[in-house]
Amino acid sequence: MSAAPSDAGEGMTRDGPAPARPAEAAAQVPEPTPVPTLNLANLLTLSRLVLVPLFVLALFTGDGADTTWRLIATGLFAIASATDQVDGWVARKYGLITDFGKIADPIADKALIGAALVGLSVLGELPWWVTIVIAVREIGVTLLRFWVIRHGVIPASRGGKAKTMTQILAIVVYLLPLPAGADPVRWALMGLAVVLTVVTGVDYLVRAVRLRAAGRRATGA
Repeated sequence: MSAAPSDAGEGMTRDGPAPARPAEAAAQVPEPTPVPTLNLANLLTLSRLVLVPLFVLALFTGDGADTTWRLIATGLFAIASATDQVDGWVARKYGLITDFGKIADPIADKALIGAALVGLSVLGELPWWVTIVIAVREIGVTLLRFWVIRHGVIPASRGGKAKTMTQILAIVVYLLPLPAGADPVRWALMGLAVVLTVVTGVDYLVRAVRLRAAGRRATGA
């Protein structure tokens, strides 16, 4: 007569432990909690987009010559630029990275800087060629990212981050109602921003070509 099974033998077979049931396996490996699209990081990104038309309105009030409105426009631009740093930090720290944020964040950045450059050019305070050079570079880099998206992602470089910060600083100096004596500072900062814009644009082009070539070799295409 065989012995009655004990608690120690529960879940055992003659060949060893019994395979876990699907329900038990699912309970052991909990599914990751999905990140909601409407989170703090994305709300900060959306706030930057909302601030763009408000900034443009303040910039053109009084034909751009009203000191109070220029200060308001500068403040709005500075606040919107700050959200670009904060939303990225929040997304990384609290795990709030979403596909929506990856798309909306660069769009918000380009909309803000583009609006400022175009606005200053319309007011006759910034040469159009500067705005065109920067716009062509930004659009070109975006197209490059889509060109190589099947083979990988081109991460932001230190030069690219320095370019963005220099652009923001130069635009702030142009927006502020400073005396004519500050013109050399404006030109120097914007000149540096243009140089960094072109140099980093060429760097992104080289990296994109190399990444695409490496991807084609890996796939045998």
